[in-house]
Amino acid sequence: MVRIALAEDNSFLANSLINKLGLFDDFKIKFHAVNGQELLSMLEADTNVDIILMDIQMPVMDGLTATKKVAQLYPHIKIIMLTVLDEDQIVYEAIQSGASGYLVKESSPQEIYDGVVQTVNGGAALSPFIASKALKMIQNPDAVMATKTDFNLSKRELQVLKQLTQGLNYKKIASNLIISPNTVRRHVENIYKKLGVSNKAEAIQIAYQHQLI
Repeated sequence: MVRIALAEDNSFLANSLINKLGLFDDFKIKFHAVNGQELLSMLEADTNVDIILMDIQMPVMDGLTATKKVAQLYPHIKIIMLTVLDEDQIVYEAIQSGASGYLVKESSPQEIYDGVVQTVNGGAALSPFIASKALKMIQNPDAVMATKTDFNLSKRELQVLKQLTQGLNYKKIASNLIISPNTVRRHVENIYKKLGVSNKAEAIQIAYQHQLI
């Protein structure tokens, strides 16, 4: 029996993953955390876990930070990153953080099953697309490290994003940048669209992960 913990803040995706994992009798889901901090709290109470399926973009504590902490505190637990992201730098950081595998959330139940079993047995779960990126990292690590995604944000959008990370509201940002609150709102909508996020917390995570600010 493979004992699995899931860290995923999106309830729809979490339920989808739980349903996929539930198709296999040799899998047991121990618990589901909605962020890295909650995951660590749950592990403090119960470390009887074989593998963690870890989302990368989560509020409070993201998956990369949580992976580093789990790797340090509970080295016996394997970690597979589950994400919709496929940027080279994210793949590199996930592997550097201590992840044993990396699968996209759209993976089929069988692909997830194979990845979990392979990882538990000492292998590395990598979807074909991610595997190609891992190979590129090995062949040219300097190029990967130099990669910095800017998401084509304009200078003004970067200014707005920086102030969002400081916890400022639209009115205060508008005052600081000498623009209207409606203009700030439009910039924020464009920022969310370019970053592929739906809220401020996710935008801030991406900003820090990609050194945008």
